[in-house]
Amino acid sequence: MVFSHQDMITLFRNSAPYINAHRGKTFVLMLSGEAINSPTLATIIHDIALLNTLGVRVVIVHGARPQIEERIQLRHIQGRFAEGVRITDKTTLECVKDAAGSVRSQVEALLTMGLANSPMHGAQIRVASGNLVVAKPMGVRNGLDFENTGFVRRIDTQGINDHLNDGSIVLLSPIGYSPTGEVFNLSHEEVATRAAQALSADKLIAFSEYKGIMETVHSDAGSELILHRNIELAHFERLIEQGHLVNEPSVINALHDSVAQEIPRAHCVSYAIDGALIKELFTRDGTGSLVMENHYEQLRPADINDVGGILSLIKPLEESGVLVKRSRERLESEIDQFTVIERDGMIIACAALYAYPKEHIGEIACVATHAQYRGQNRGERVLEALTADAATQGLHTLFVLTTLSAHWFLEQGFVPGDISDLPTQKQELYNFTRKSKVFKLAV
Repeated sequence: MVFSHQDMITLFRNSAPYINAHRGKTFVLMLSGEAINSPTLATIIHDIALLNTLGVRVVIVHGARPQIEERIQLRHIQGRFAEGVRITDKTTLECVKDAAGSVRSQVEALLTMGLANSPMHGAQIRVASGNLVVAKPMGVRNGLDFENTGFVRRIDTQGINDHLNDGSIVLLSPIGYSPTGEVFNLSHEEVATRAAQALSADKLIAFSEYKGIMETVHSDAGSELILHRNIELAHFERLIEQGHLVNEPSVINALHDSVAQEIPRAHCVSYAIDGALIKELFTRDGTGSLVMENHYEQLRPADINDVGGILSLIKPLEESGVLVKRSRERLESEIDQFTVIERDGMIIACAALYAYPKEHIGEIACVATHAQYRGQNRGERVLEALTADAATQGLHTLFVLTTLSAHWFLEQGFVPGDISDLPTQKQELYNFTRKSKVFKLAV
């Protein structure tokens, strides 16, 4: 795809809100050993360096499983596993240290690049690593001694924050050290999730072979992979229980455990797609999947029992002229078009999608958020859900008619439109007395 100069300017301008939102935030990025072996590793590292340049506090946690396995085979060692966990004897530990050290050096070298014709020119990024993960032995389980396989005992939060405050990228390996001077082989997903929790990180980002959280869905026509873009923790847990997710177990575990431990957002992006990290973080549509926790809130399709709650929610906005008045009868007949956010039994946000399938157009209407819950992206969440629904229905364009909320829709990516952009049926019903402005969005 070739971008014009104007396209580039538009993309850069549209990324500004995300740059401002991410500045000063702490992101933990989890790179498996498979991601390290990927041909796209250099561009991934360059994109991570860009995050640092834009003011993001970056912690990289790398894995080394295939690299360890390669060294074990070269030494003709018989690898031993129990309960899916590697038993790390003294000989295997040497392979672990060799592999982890090699990967760490590889990542540090890429972060140190500064060639004039590379994206790293002039970056001068510092990388900090060391004994920042304190470990403990896994011990003897079911009669098996796991020897130098361990768990994370503690993350050196102060040490990591000192490095981040100095502007460095922190690099953590799947190795931990004990107060008695021992070295332990750790799972990189545990290091990543424990580091995210200890640092109260704003995001954990896991790189996967797949472009996001993928589920295998079986039907009469066969099976297909479905991408989940935005998914709440409770739904994610149900998918895990059903066993239909195809992503790496380490990725699934890290996404789940980080959000369950109150990390606000966990992303899954592909290490095989060039620029996936940047697109996920700095564009409205993103490219991967997002898992988030909502213990007290549920975003879901509305049903007939929600009519009273929606009427209570939209009544103040109807009285102030922000929304067109809807009768109970009309709302009951159109309830299937609504999506709501429910919090402790109360409807606190809603919006509706009306499809015009012949023209591949959809209308977003009745967007409302309770006054006590505004400013926390609930309207954005409902709009994202309806946009995804519109794409599923084969709609190409969304439009909205508004008199007082133009700025909010512009912030969500809508652009000014005209009455002629509306479906024919809607043009015939347009209220020239109300003089609503038209805004549209490509799906």
